[in-house]
Amino acid sequence: MNDTGISNPMQINANGINDKALFCDGTKEYVIPCEPKENETVKLRFRTAKDNIDQVYLIANNQKLLMNKIETDFLFDYYEISFLLNNSPFMYYFQATLGQTNCFYDRFGFTYEEKEPNYFRIVPGFSTPDWAKGAVFYQIFVDRFCNGDITNDVIDNEYCYLKGRVTKAEDWYQNPATIGVREFYGGDLRGVIKKLDYLQGLGVEVIYLNPTFVSPSNHKYDIQDYDYVDPHFGIIQKEEGEVLTEENQENCSAKKYISRVAKKENLEASNQLFIELVQEIHNRGMRIILDGVFNHCGSFNKWMDRERIYEGEDDYAKGAYIEKESPYHTFFDFAKEEWPYNSSYEGWWGHETLPKLNYEASPKLYEYILQIAAKWVAPPFLVDGWRLDVAADLGHSEEFNHRFWQDFRRIVKEANPEAIILAEHYGDPSSWLKGNEWDTVMNYDAFMEPITWFLTGLEKHSDEAIAQREGQAEFFFEMMKKNMTRFGTSSLFTAMNELSNHDHSRFLTRTNRKVGRVQTMGSEAASIGINKAILREAVVMQMTWPGAPTIYYGDEAGVCGWTDPDNRRTYPWGREDHDLIQLHKELIRIHKDYEALRIGSTLFLTGAPGLISYGRFDRKDKVIVAVNHNPESKDIIIPVWELGITKEDRLVQLIQTSEEGFNLEAKMFQAEDGILKLTLSPFSAVIIKNFVG
Repeated sequence: MNDTGISNPMQINANGINDKALFCDGTKEYVIPCEPKENETVKLRFRTAKDNIDQVYLIANNQKLLMNKIETDFLFDYYEISFLLNNSPFMYYFQATLGQTNCFYDRFGFTYEEKEPNYFRIVPGFSTPDWAKGAVFYQIFVDRFCNGDITNDVIDNEYCYLKGRVTKAEDWYQNPATIGVREFYGGDLRGVIKKLDYLQGLGVEVIYLNPTFVSPSNHKYDIQDYDYVDPHFGIIQKEEGEVLTEENQENCSAKKYISRVAKKENLEASNQLFIELVQEIHNRGMRIILDGVFNHCGSFNKWMDRERIYEGEDDYAKGAYIEKESPYHTFFDFAKEEWPYNSSYEGWWGHETLPKLNYEASPKLYEYILQIAAKWVAPPFLVDGWRLDVAADLGHSEEFNHRFWQDFRRIVKEANPEAIILAEHYGDPSSWLKGNEWDTVMNYDAFMEPITWFLTGLEKHSDEAIAQREGQAEFFFEMMKKNMTRFGTSSLFTAMNELSNHDHSRFLTRTNRKVGRVQTMGSEAASIGINKAILREAVVMQMTWPGAPTIYYGDEAGVCGWTDPDNRRTYPWGREDHDLIQLHKELIRIHKDYEALRIGSTLFLTGAPGLISYGRFDRKDKVIVAVNHNPESKDIIIPVWELGITKEDRLVQLIQTSEEGFNLEAKMFQAEDGILKLTLSPFSAVIIKNFVG
């Protein structure tokens, strides 16, 4: 027994260094202040085992600076140094020495090998909104959430889209058609307002709406008018004309549709309803972000007007498809001089319904989109930020793309300094996370993908199965570590951690471990062979992992679905899985109760086949999460001393999930010699923390 109260609590290497005790990250415990301004002095801290290290050095700017031991507790020594920043990124790592032995610590952790480090990085002046760090988001695909106003519903044959007439689904509960882009269920903004009590009761803090601007599709990623909310989501005060006849599929004859989406009375009323929605959300202490589609627009867009919607309307200029003299001619790249009605424009990935915006050739377009970006985050709309669709594709070169997002950030933050800029991105986002472009991203690589592989053995579309990856703890932790180090801490804490969304299969369907899509398997197969115990494991991880846990509408109610369009089923009002909803409520409550789960440090503790544990912690709260993804009970030994837990700490179970459901029994535990021993039931997860009286 030593003076920590723990007998041999830590594994000492042959050279005497306790490498498991070495720790540093970018949280407020180790970078003070954690988001320093330009030309501000920052304090950097580093943790070692108590009385284990001779010296600790900060290595930065080609300097090796000795740090001072400033604090000691039962288990650890803490070293500190102050450094005056300038306006440039500050890159650093650490060296610890014991006798003749040197070791190094960077973002990948501990190593004895002196090599090119994965530097810790501070960008002076960069910060992400505090309200977004660890916030609970809820994503709504508006057409499928709730129909609050039947008078604005799309009507059968109202117009044509993708060479077929649009239809109104007769049954709210019917599954989407195989080609469902022109099928509408009637969800709208009044439906969102109607369900705000439900969302607030669930514990949601931020609502993310898929696109809401005027658009002919149900997904609305083909914007028709960036200045207005679609009256089919908003208010239709005035309409005239008829729907298309069987003989006529020309949208220039779709007079009812034209009046609905082009009349200023409808557009202004819809924007006013949106303002009311935002006010209702803000009055509840919640936030809202919108989906920004700025890489491309839609062929229906008033700037292009391929469908000749606006050609005969007095309030609108001629579109670039209509005539070369259009004021929007330079907004698009035309390959041929084929006016009138020139269809030779560039489409994103060749899609004629998605004209790519040609910013390089049009300063007017560039400025207009930046005005749109500022408009919606400023009064009277006061949206709290943007989610950016296919953000890395914007423009025709990487250099131009970065320039645009730098200007976008400047404009948005000037209009609303608390607005978040969150991009859709697959792969390494670090080029855009240097402090002058995006705040963060949808967290596919450091959340959705690794968790999906570990818990289901599938990739996130249900398009590929690799059975060996299911339950592979080492692969899971390595994948997480690699991808998490691509984020700065402020970006990581605001990253959107989703299990499902509108582009990927529903997570509950992935628990059937089947490869497939609705076109090959049929919609009913998405619900066959699912395992709700695995979903419960996943939600425990979602609510305890660093980032902003984001629920895709209906996941909490047991909605299944293959990848799109099947993942866009309606919310099952009246047919919900209330046990799953209650589980989400309890886990959201736990997530919100402890600051360590929002902005605390993270340590990977143990891993074995189908078995993992990790910790989230700060100096006050130490949270232990353990998951058994095996069909039988398993014993697990967790070195909780790494979180700072001693024999003096009482530990209490906050929640435990199992094949049967979940329970909130406040079961007490005690660590022995820095080790917590548990027996976990099949397909289960548990959250335990130190008891703070």
